[in-house]
Amino acid sequence: MHAKDLLTIGEVVARSGFPHSALRFYEREGLVSATRTAGGQRRYERGVLRRLAFIRAARSIGIGLDDVRAALDELPADHTPTKADWTRLSKTWRGRLDEQIDALVALRDGLDSCIGCGCLSLARCRLMNPEDRAAAAGDGARLLPAALRRGPAA
Repeated sequence: MHAKDLLTIGEVVARSGFPHSALRFYEREGLVSATRTAGGQRRYERGVLRRLAFIRAARSIGIGLDDVRAALDELPADHTPTKADWTRLSKTWRGRLDEQIDALVALRDGLDSCIGCGCLSLARCRLMNPEDRAAAAGDGARLLPAALRRGPAA
């Protein structure tokens, strides 16, 4: 690798849109890697931009860092990932995305009728939760589709 093929942290920040702190965090977490100059400055291979774009896309749909790390670990270490590598990797999440899309559509369609009744309380709603039956199922938004009840992504 020639030195001119490496990017400084400032160049990666400018091109990726991630702040310096995120790059350092992702490096500590093993999601991206950097080499160091003799003076200790970080240098990134250009392929880091694709990894960062993948991380951004995954995080925006709620994929946790452990799942992102596992996915990125599937990429080849001996060469820059190809389009086929990225396609194979993204297909593993297709079912999850379809489930989330279905859940969001159900939520959207359900909100119309719930908001339309005017009660603004699922605890007392005669249509969606008569006599607060959902309370017996435990805490949380039990009436939401399962895909929307997941905890926040790490």
